[in-house]
Amino acid sequence: MLSQPDDHTTGRWDRRAIRAGGSVALVFAVPFSVAARLVAGDSTPDGGRAALAALLSFGAAVGFLLGAGVAAWHQSRRTPLSHGIVTAGVTYLIPQAVLIVIKLARGGDVRWSGVLFNLTVALAMGVFGGFLGAYLQDRGMRPTSRRV
Repeated sequence: MLSQPDDHTTGRWDRRAIRAGGSVALVFAVPFSVAARLVAGDSTPDGGRAALAALLSFGAAVGFLLGAGVAAWHQSRRTPLSHGIVTAGVTYLIPQAVLIVIKLARGGDVRWSGVLFNLTVALAMGVFGGFLGAYLQDRGMRPTSRRV
């Protein structure tokens, strides 16, 4: 009897790597993103609130970088860049979509330019994370799950 191949070993995407990177991004980036949004509020923050919101946003960007880097490092398809970008993009868009639905349900306005700007930042961190994962693989560093 032939066994079915694992879900992560067939197809374009290494789902196990994306899950690993997405988990890291969700743990590190999303809390910073939500906190930055809460600090900024509905108006343009000023003074200390603006500085805190910027610092929290930077923390979120680093979280997306780490998650994308983990996905790019763990993937076994020789496509670290695309795995990093997809991981960062998806882990930004899913929580963001939930927040947008909540805001619209409460009758609030969504700043679409801010959503698109932050998506651009997340995708840029995905690119950098992809390069980081590729760099680690090129140097012979392998995740413990892939060591032979």
